[in-house]
Amino acid sequence: MNRDSPNILVTGTPGCGKSSHSKKLKELLSYELYSISEIAKEKGFIEKYDEVLDTSVVDEDKLLDFMEVELVKGGNIIDWHVCDIFPERLIDLVVVLTTDNSILYDRLKARGYKKNKIDENIDAEIMQVILQEAKESYEEGIVVVLESNTEEDMESNVGRIGEWVENWKKDHPEGVSGEKVEKEVESEDEGEEGEEEEEEEEEEEEEDDEEDYDEDEEQESEEDEEEEVEESDEEDSAPPSKKQKK
Repeated sequence: MNRDSPNILVTGTPGCGKSSHSKKLKELLSYELYSISEIAKEKGFIEKYDEVLDTSVVDEDKLLDFMEVELVKGGNIIDWHVCDIFPERLIDLVVVLTTDNSILYDRLKARGYKKNKIDENIDAEIMQVILQEAKESYEEGIVVVLESNTEEDMESNVGRIGEWVENWKKDHPEGVSGEKVEKEVESEDEGEEGEEEEEEEEEEEEEDDEEDYDEDEEQESEEDEEEEVEESDEEDSAPPSKKQKK
């Protein structure tokens, strides 16, 4: 089944405005919005609570089993700070929001985050942890970085994403299928297997050549020995010289 609308993943460090952007996008596009933090609680996907990190730990397997069914249909917005678990074949745009550290600090403090949790998130933003995860998990062409410091930034970002959706639909009039991507991956795997088989055949041919070469060397060595023996026999059978007769 082809999806005729893209799936958009909105991600970034906590406090970067993911939820606000996602809600605005839902209003603009009329897409389904999945706030993973809320979904995990509603569906019972929480494994445990990490007291050190002061956050809930989500059962990613259960979450993916649920989300894949929805993502195949297309027209979804995903709001979560984790971006590297969703299948690449089902994600069409990854929006990574970034925020100035001072603004991010104020937002997290206003949420009542503990100091160690604030520091952890600030460090993650400075090190661009989520951006790196996005680049490693998806094609670079679908990863977009947008600043999210002000209300004006958000309005501009939502407008840009709306334009991107229109262009995506023009570029994919018949929609896209995750199955198509899977077939391409299988084709690539078959190609790699074919290359491995060719390499093995080449190695076998080289080994055969080496064996033939060794046999030729042995044959030549035997022929040389035979010639030496023949020459030695000829010398032994030669007539004695005149001096020897005297």
